[in-house]
Amino acid sequence: MLYLVKTPWWLQKLYPECTWQMPGKEKIIYLSFDDGPHPSATSFALDELKKYEAKGTFFCIGKNVESNATLYERILDEGHAVGNHTHQHLNGWQTPKDDYLQDIADAGKLIRSDLFRPPYGKVTKAQLKNLSELPYQLSPIMWTVLSGDFDNSLSKEKCLKNVLNKSTKGSIIVFHDSEKAFKKLQFVLPQVLLYFTEKGYQFKSIKIK
Repeated sequence: MLYLVKTPWWLQKLYPECTWQMPGKEKIIYLSFDDGPHPSATSFALDELKKYEAKGTFFCIGKNVESNATLYERILDEGHAVGNHTHQHLNGWQTPKDDYLQDIADAGKLIRSDLFRPPYGKVTKAQLKNLSELPYQLSPIMWTVLSGDFDNSLSKEKCLKNVLNKSTKGSIIVFHDSEKAFKKLQFVLPQVLLYFTEKGYQFKSIKIK
């Protein structure tokens, strides 16, 4: 499985309409969680965040919000941000533009947010242009560091190392609150929270507008 753990500058330049890292010089890290809500993984993430008074950003799949409405409300009630991650977890490169936009609109009926993260990070320039306009007006959020928790070939120790070694002030880190990633999340997230807290960092949710 090929992917970049840390997003290079040249890729950020190719998609300047996307947010890849948060501005500022304060010791703040932005933890994000894709693909939930999931009964076990999301509950675990929320419990761990609470221990450190940390806030995260949960990019939710619409159909999972439908299935886990109470858990979705818990995310909001505990002060975290949410974002649209499509309704069916569609690949923007493989989906006709109108179908893709409709799927995002379907998710938007359940997920009230101006943040959007494309599944797999795959979205076209035309799709991004439409999403920035009415009726969507969504801000695309990518990432600085991809933990690799979704990668079955990656050890949990390497996943942790990816995050600890590549993250710094303003980094947007991607985890997945999903069945596939849950075992790695259980190992990595508590250690990430402890490590950066001991170094004086705070964890905040993403806000663009």
